[in-house]
Amino acid sequence: MKNEKAMVRYDYSDRVVIVTGGGSGIGLGICQAFAESNATVICVDIDQPDSTELPDQVVFYHCDVSDQEQCSSTVRKVIDRFGRIDALINNAGIQPADSYHPIDELPENVFDRMVGINFRGYHLMARNVIPQMKQQQRGVICNIASGQAHRTARHVGVYGPIKAANIMQAKQWAVEYARMGIRVVSVSPGAIDTPMVRASLEAQGGGEALANRHPVGRIGRVDEVANAVMWLCSDSASFVTGADLEVDGGLGAFGAFADPYEGKT
Repeated sequence: MKNEKAMVRYDYSDRVVIVTGGGSGIGLGICQAFAESNATVICVDIDQPDSTELPDQVVFYHCDVSDQEQCSSTVRKVIDRFGRIDALINNAGIQPADSYHPIDELPENVFDRMVGINFRGYHLMARNVIPQMKQQQRGVICNIASGQAHRTARHVGVYGPIKAANIMQAKQWAVEYARMGIRVVSVSPGAIDTPMVRASLEAQGGGEALANRHPVGRIGRVDEVANAVMWLCSDSASFVTGADLEVDGGLGAFGAFADPYEGKT
């Protein structure tokens, strides 16, 4: 079977979707997928994306998701302009090169920044969209977690625990708001071909070995994650809440990212 992009078509006409970290990587792919399915898409990021990559119906709002006032202001703008919020994709996240340390060697400012964006950012955006979803009695929140939430490797002692917390956030919110028409789910991608993963692989000395550890023999594509998100946010998944979907080419079944001491002393 050829490794070709295959986008499943949904009809999200009259739906308003917010995607954080939508300017690149998985977030950009999710923005494109929703736009191709006729949604009104709000791309939230700290960096202005390349306009040539965003379809016309994607609206960009600058926002640092670790800042409460910026999150609140962004959500208010969306509601004032479009009148509703049907889905929030919590995707904004960082895994900088200087985060690859045991916790006793990790710079404190790196820890604070990762918690602020990767954890607090999910909390703040959800906190601000939920009142509108409660009023509508309808909405979906999808947290983009990671395979590192389920299994880990050496020197990633902050990213993995935060991503595990993203899954638990989704489960907690799912329980809290299920009777109000709000579904909350999470997706745990394996290694996906994005700028962040490419930078990570360069920091660790290349990606061939990691690709081969996926039972399918390759890392994933952005559209493969986007397809999963599109289904989970659709009415086809109306009985799915509190669940985490691993989109990882079988890596979870295999059970490990890497031999923890491979190539190290």
